Amino acid sequence: MELLVTENAGVRSPRWLLVHAVLVFAFLYLPIAVLIVYSFNGEGVGGFPPRNLTLDWYRMLFTDGAIWESVANSLGVALAAVAIALGFGIPAALALDRAQFPGKAVFRRLLLLPLILPGIITGLSLLMLFRIADTRLSLLTIILGHGTALISVAATEVFAGLQKLDRAQEEASLDLGANYWQTFWRVTLPNLRLPIIGAALLIFTLSMDEIAVTFFLTGRDNTLPLEIWGRLRRGITPEINAISAIIFVFSLIAIVLWYRLRARSE
Repeated sequence: MELLVTENAGVRSPRWLLVHAVLVFAFLYLPIAVLIVYSFNGEGVGGFPPRNLTLDWYRMLFTDGAIWESVANSLGVALAAVAIALGFGIPAALALDRAQFPGKAVFRRLLLLPLILPGIITGLSLLMLFRIADTRLSLLTIILGHGTALISVAATEVFAGLQKLDRAQEEASLDLGANYWQTFWRVTLPNLRLPIIGAALLIFTLSMDEIAVTFFLTGRDNTLPLEIWGRLRRGITPEINAISAIIFVFSLIAIVLWYRLRARSE
């Protein structure tokens, strides 16, 4: 009897897991599908089911200067944030993996603190810092805010890559006469290519999506999340659906390219 119950449970469990997985994916991605469909709805955001499919909202979007100015601002901020976060995060990861120094455990916990803190706390504290320094709020303050807040992401991703790295190649390079800098540039860094690219994509995405820190540090120039948020206060417009659909498509392309690169490298 016990064996029969075990066999029946083994048969039924995968079916329930499949149903559960379908429900989870539907909850996550069905709203995105609805958003994309309504970006082509001729009646705007109202009316169900969507009818009179059209590209008019995309034509209006491409003539909207304010939207594309905010997109350019967000792209510039995200790229600069990637450079800052990787520039400080890679040495921090190397220090955690290779160096021994007093207070290393405290340093590691403080490095992970921005991942735990709510964005509103990070944004407010950076705003107070810039006020004390008498710095005018602008895109530069947003860049500094995003870059410093996302250093922990870069350090975490690169540190995980260092844990999987085969040290034998570095030892062989040193034994063959290369110094530490030559070994780092020619052996260590190329072997960390995938973790660095993954960290850069994650930092770029988080920066493009960041609204809490940006809200406290923005000046006269809006980023895309703040531009969308400001327009949503006046109601949902089809242009918002259109720009959201475009962002989703580009994000999907980036994910596919990343997985193809990772599969090819492995």
